[in-house]
Parts: sequence; C-alpha cells; structure tokens
Amino acid sequence: MSDLPEIDGVTHRTVRARGIEFHLAEAGAGDDVVLCLHGWPQHWYEWRHLMPALADRHRVLALDLRGFGWSDAPRQGYLKEDMGDDVLAVLDELGLDRVKLVGHDWGGWIGFLLCLRERRRFERFFALNILPPWVSARAMAPHLWRLWYQWLILTPGLGYQLHRHGFVAKVLVGASTRTEVWDEETLEIFSQKFTEPERARAAVQMYRTFNLREASAIIRGRYANQRLTVPTRMLFGTDDNALRPEQLKGYERHVDDMQVELVGGCGHFIADEMPELVAERAREFLA
Repeated sequence: MSDLPEIDGVTHRTVRARGIEFHLAEAGAGDDVVLCLHGWPQHWYEWRHLMPALADRHRVLALDLRGFGWSDAPRQGYLKEDMGDDVLAVLDELGLDRVKLVGHDWGGWIGFLLCLRERRRFERFFALNILPPWVSARAMAPHLWRLWYQWLILTPGLGYQLHRHGFVAKVLVGASTRTEVWDEETLEIFSQKFTEPERARAAVQMYRTFNLREASAIIRGRYANQRLTVPTRMLFGTDDNALRPEQLKGYERHVDDMQVELVGGCGHFIADEMPELVAERAREFLA
C-alpha cells in the first residue's frame, strides 16, 4: 500500500473478514469509536478532513468498502445488504460490539441498512447526502432523469472504460457547487484507483447490482415498514443534482429520532465541499 496518501496522525492496517482483505485508516484512540463509510466514486480519503477533526475525542476508523480504495475487489458481493455484512464482519474482527457511524452516498445507504438491521450495534448515525431506503416511488418518479449517469455506468463496456479514463474527476467536480475544493492532486488520488481494472469493474457492479437486483424491491416497499430507532442526524447539500431534498419528505413517519439540516450552496460531496461544517456538526452530534 505504498501509494496511500498521507495524513498526519492517520495509520493504516488491513483486516481479513469474509475471505476479503479490507483496508482501514485509523486516527485517535480510546473506546469511543466512529466508523466512516465512503461513497462513490471515492474511498477512505473522503474523510481526510473529518478524521483529524474527530481524533481528539474518538478513535476514528475509515473503511474502504469491498471493491474500493485499497480493499480487495472481488467480482461478486455488491448487494448492499451483503456489503453491510462486510462492515459487521470487520467490526467483529476488530472486537467492536458498538460504534458510532458516519456515511455518505453509498456508505450512507449501507449505514441506513445497518441501523435498521443491527440497531444495538450502532449508537448514533451521521448521514450525508443520501436518501433513506423507505423513499417512495412517488417521490422518486419526477427525479429519475437525474440518475442518467447510472445508465452510462450500466452500459456494457462503457461504464468500465469511463471509470478508467477521466470520468471520476468529472463526476467529483461536476456534482459539486464549490469546485475550488478539487485540486489536481486530490482528483488524482480518487481517480487513480479506478484506473485499476478490478476497481473499475467493482464500481460498475455497485450500480448494476442496485438497478437490476435491488431497486424494484425497494420501490415496492422492502423497507417501508421498518423503523429507524438509532438516533440519526443528516446534512444534505441542497444543490445535489442527483438526489433532491424534497425526496426526504415524510421521513418522520419512519424514525424515532432523526433530524435533517439542509445546507445551501453545497452539492453532493458535502464532506469535501464544506468540511468545517461537517466536522462541527459531527463533533456536536457524535459527542
């Protein structure tokens, strides 16, 4: 893992779980553990600002999900419930029975699934720019056109080639309002991993699996009757051009304790665009 970007105070390790080597970045110490799950098209380095901001109070772990970053990238296993099983298995290997959870994008989606399934293992959940899994077909229908990029990724051969040739940097900049946060070095750190064939394939599998095997059951209400009891806070950049804040409407019916803060002037990649706000809210909530 010699190509890992460096952050002061952050160390790295691998954990073998479910037959896969998972990469973990770690900062801080103690029994108050925060686990961070990244989204697409990123990896643990999404949390480069948040990890140091929390490390004085918490032991912070940033996991590379199956297929991403420096974790193994098998051909199968990209059902999001299965990826939730990955997370639980890693926690088991680390001997961690209960943690606080942070998730963005797919990491946030997997975070919701985990909190619904294994509520005793998650003390709090801090979610960033992701819809909860009980979103309705009525809420989704007017905005399906916004997911055009997923169909590019799904197209045989095309999604694979896009990830290997410049698509990632265009997504990161194009889905952001504060584009000045993306310097060439940071874009390269995220883009470079997807030039590896197995990781380009894994990214395609994330979306192909969701659209072809998961989405229809979700729209039919797979999670509609499940209740979120883990205390949850969400920050949601209102300039997100794929997921819209109005799609969150009605979430109160499904939760015991969840609050949503809409953040103007910010796009999808809120942890990158507004790291100070994310760190401030995370410190308040996770403490």
